[in-house]
Order: sequence, then C-alpha cells, then structure tokens
Amino acid sequence: MQMSGNDLGDIPGLTVGQAACSTAETGVTVIVADSPAIAAVDIRGGGPGTRETDALGLSRLVGQVDAIVLAGGSVYGLAAADRVCTLMGKEGRGVGLTGRDDIPKSPIVPAAILWDLDRGDKRWGAEPPYRDLAEAAYRSRSTSINLGAVGAGKGAMAGAHKGGVGSASAAIAGGRVAALIAVNSFGSPYVPGTPHFWAAPFEQGAEFGGRGVGPHTGIADFPPDTAMAAMAGARRNTTIGVVATDIPLTRAQAARLAIMAQTGMARALRPVHAPTDGDILFVLSTGKGPAPDTEAAQLRLLTLGTAAADVVARAIARGVYAAEHMG
Repeated sequence: MQMSGNDLGDIPGLTVGQAACSTAETGVTVIVADSPAIAAVDIRGGGPGTRETDALGLSRLVGQVDAIVLAGGSVYGLAAADRVCTLMGKEGRGVGLTGRDDIPKSPIVPAAILWDLDRGDKRWGAEPPYRDLAEAAYRSRSTSINLGAVGAGKGAMAGAHKGGVGSASAAIAGGRVAALIAVNSFGSPYVPGTPHFWAAPFEQGAEFGGRGVGPHTGIADFPPDTAMAAMAGARRNTTIGVVATDIPLTRAQAARLAIMAQTGMARALRPVHAPTDGDILFVLSTGKGPAPDTEAAQLRLLTLGTAAADVVARAIARGVYAAEHMG
C-alpha cells in the first residue's frame, strides 16, 4: 500500500530540502528531523565519503541526529554539513553538555557524498558551492519532494544512464517506512539491452513507468570485463540515502534495519557495493514512545526491514525514471 505522497515526506517529523547548481551539475539534499531522531548507518561500498558516521555506533555516546546531509562533489561536498550545523546551532538545536547559554550546542549532522566531479564545470576556485547550496536546501525544506536530477542527484549517473534522487514509501502494520536515495551507481538499474528496471517486481502501480518485468538471464547479463573496466575508470559511483520510519526503534533495531534495507540496493542495481562505490544508507526513526526488545518487536522489525528493502529498490528506480524524463 502506497502512502499519499509516496516519498519520505510521508514520515511525520521529517522535512527535506534540495538545491543544485546547474553550471557545476551538483547539489545538496538535506533531511531534517523536527526533534532528534534515533539513527543508524550501514556502509557497504568500498570507497565511502562520510562525516560523523562513527558517532552512530552502538557503543558511542550519541545515537540520535538532528539532520542528514547528502551531497555531490566528493570530499568537497562534505562541507555542506558545516553550514547545516551552523544554521541549526543558531536555532538552539543540538547536544548541549554544559548548560551555559554562551556555549553553542552541537547539532549532530552526519553526511555522505557521491562522486560527480566529472560532470559540469567544477572550476569553483577557492570556495566550492556546497555551503551555499546547503543553506538554500535547508531554508527550502518541506514535505514535498522533487525527484530526478535535483539536489544531491543533480550530476548523478546510474551506470551509463542518468541518475538522480528517488523516493518511495509504504504503510505497514503500526506505521510507515520510506526511503530517499541519491542514485549515482556503478551498476545499472536496467536489465541489459532493455528498458526494464531490475526493481520491476517491486513497482507499485506505474510509479516508474509500468514497463513490467524484463528478461532476467542471470550472470550472462553482465558486460564483458573490458566494459566493466571502462565503467570503473569513469568513477561515477556511489548510491547514498536515508530510510525512515515513524515506528519507535532502539538503536540496535535501527542498526539492523539499515542492514536489511541495504538489500534494496541489490534488488535495483547490478552490480552493487563494488570496490569503487561508496554505498551508504542511514536509518532514522521519528517514532515516540517505548521501543521494546520483545519477540513481538523482533517480528515487527522483520516486517519493517523487508518493507524497507522494497522501498529502497522502488526509490532507486523512481529516481532514475524521473531523471530520464527531465531532459
């Protein structure tokens, strides 16, 4: 069952802002929680670019976040989180350990970046655009989410095809789950030689074209080694995103959900989690109230994780499909 918006905006307590630079073909997507959200991260790619992901470990002090930033620009894009931190700190958001008004709080804003340095004009001199893009994204956030070559997906590629930002959601017993993904993958979202998405079995309605299921012929669908080497040389890799739910979770449950949700990337992209990819998935729980670690809660997590993998796969195909049709 789809939610009304079929995107991350269906999760109460979250807003999304996006901004992009057409000249540089790059951008920033900011996901902001109205109040600190339980968070986790799962990193599968061989070449990740991150900020503050270590803070989300189960043995760490802080298990909640104020926002998540996704950006293009490789290492330069990590600066986007600096501006989001500054803006949220000015609003009084973040962790405060002293109780003193003259010491600013520390917003927790993990970030992940994708590689788009070979797209557009990146001759930005001493000041890359990511701080300004982050501020524009932060100030424009809402529950209405544009898909395609927008935000962090502005300069994205999905294999040899256009990539972009995609989102999808679903209702399950007790709540909702949604994903927002910036698709800049090494692998292809399409069955080779066809217009059919690998994610086709999970499509709801005609949310990414209704093209149906193509001929899946297994390992023979991989391009030859020479083509794979050329693709790797292009370095157009990394699929990053956020899965969110309004079901209350413990930190350990959120970590397990992140692992289960990563399966959605494997359902929608082939190959995936390659040595040059930086594939990363964050999980956010905005749910309030107890998150019991009971047998019933484990069964609910099983259902939630399965649905999360489905919405990740659907979000990937929706992002690529939207980018296809943006011209």
